[in-house]
Amino acid sequence: MRVVSSGLPIDKIIHGNCVEVMQSLPDNCVDLIFADPPYNLQLGGELHRPDNSRVDGVDAEWDQIGDHDDYDLFSCGWLDEARRILKDDGAIWVIGSYHNVFRLGTFLQDMGFWIMNDVIWRKSNPMPNFKGTRFTNAHETLIWASKHKHSKPTFNYAAMKALNDGVQMRSDWTLPICAGAERIKTEAGKKAHPTQKPEALLHRVLLATSDPGQVVLDPFFGTGTTGAVAKKLGRHFIGIEADAGYVEVARKRIEAIEPGASDALKVTQSKRALPRVPFGNLVEAGLVKPGDTLYCAQGRRTARIRADGSIVGGGESGSIHQIGAHVQSAPSCNGWTFWHIRRAGTLVPLDVLRAQIRAQMEPTTA
Repeated sequence: MRVVSSGLPIDKIIHGNCVEVMQSLPDNCVDLIFADPPYNLQLGGELHRPDNSRVDGVDAEWDQIGDHDDYDLFSCGWLDEARRILKDDGAIWVIGSYHNVFRLGTFLQDMGFWIMNDVIWRKSNPMPNFKGTRFTNAHETLIWASKHKHSKPTFNYAAMKALNDGVQMRSDWTLPICAGAERIKTEAGKKAHPTQKPEALLHRVLLATSDPGQVVLDPFFGTGTTGAVAKKLGRHFIGIEADAGYVEVARKRIEAIEPGASDALKVTQSKRALPRVPFGNLVEAGLVKPGDTLYCAQGRRTARIRADGSIVGGGESGSIHQIGAHVQSAPSCNGWTFWHIRRAGTLVPLDVLRAQIRAQMEPTTA
């Protein structure tokens, strides 16, 4: 196991019990956790299609935890360790079906996690209900929770909006289940794992709530979807898996992936995430000068810049926001977009000049 300076087994899959492995990790060491724990389905007998072919359902031993009390003890055990190793501004995603997700939600709240959203993954191609005894189970629920109420977890709001054609991303996601070439098969042609999640689901989760270079831990790694997507998106991962067969499948899968180019991994930032730039910085940098005239977009309202970064307009002095509101008799104003300056005969928003300052603030890479 390669151990980096942080003491973490970065980009490694650890074969072992998830609680025991997490106990070996230090406090507050991971940025995000994605957990797809056993559903504890406890299916009664085999399930067959109308043509009498057997449905390859979830009947593996790892999903047989026991009764509700057993499952509760199991869940609280791994969630307790997960919360300990999560950074104060970290977050956790837990996915489940109606069999277990409501119990998991209760434990999250009881332990002090703060639920940010529940997300419905609506499966566009769900398995039919062959017995016809209930509604087709066409969705799973994901719970996104921060470590505590005052955490400030990563949320790339603008990136999610860009991913959704410029519209706010909703909490109901329609994505297909894992199928076709993405579904990993054994040499015998059977599913390597009955609950392999689609990469599209993890792409959305990691893109929304982590940044390149951050560490994502998956305590139920399975065939490694979390690690595969993390590698593609420039995130680090720690995978924990109790089944040696799944460990080998995941390792081969991830080793075959070429990481994404660093310049392609940047995402659209929300304005709140951008560094603050006072208007006075533009004066100091010489992008505007004391005495220059500012105009509204229509050119009807004007103000004059002063050396200290304040402006004078409508008989009052103040910030670009205060005077913008004053000349409009409005309660508030975004001075960066309201005020313009003339450049080569064209009125240019101050926000364009602010972007130039921000570009100079970005770290350079060797």
